[in-house]
Amino acid sequence: MKIKLLTIGKTDNAALAQLIKTYEARLKHYIQFSIEIIPDIKNTKNFSEGIQKEKEGDLILSKISSTDRMVLLDENGTSFDSMEFSKFLQKHMNSGIKQLVFVIGGPYGFSEKIYKKSQGKISLSKMTFSHQMVRLFAIEQIYRGFTILKNEPYHHQ
Repeated sequence: MKIKLLTIGKTDNAALAQLIKTYEARLKHYIQFSIEIIPDIKNTKNFSEGIQKEKEGDLILSKISSTDRMVLLDENGTSFDSMEFSKFLQKHMNSGIKQLVFVIGGPYGFSEKIYKKSQGKISLSKMTFSHQMVRLFAIEQIYRGFTILKNEPYHHQ
């Protein structure tokens, strides 16, 4: 199985970008992992929130293949602790899917079309974080999940 983190917009904070690269390098010891960034839509001030979500949704769907399992990182999704999330990863690895894609939406979230096409939603927290920080939290939790599965000492229970 491969894992992809699909995001809208680049990370412009150099410190966050460096931390993301650190965890990306660590994670590659366990699984094929990639981050794919969909560029921000230009001239969004001319669009309503709904139109922006629709346009971002179309871009997201263009990056998803029919064999991918798409899971949205969404505040209304299922909450896991780290041990439960590691079991979630193991379940997907055992299922035989080719690629698990975690999607971080734009500033207004996801369009209805994306919600309907997704195969799940995960909440990292009930709190609101910047989309740039969510990238770091997501990749760190994926890394933590694999260290748990390998019984490595990174996670302390």
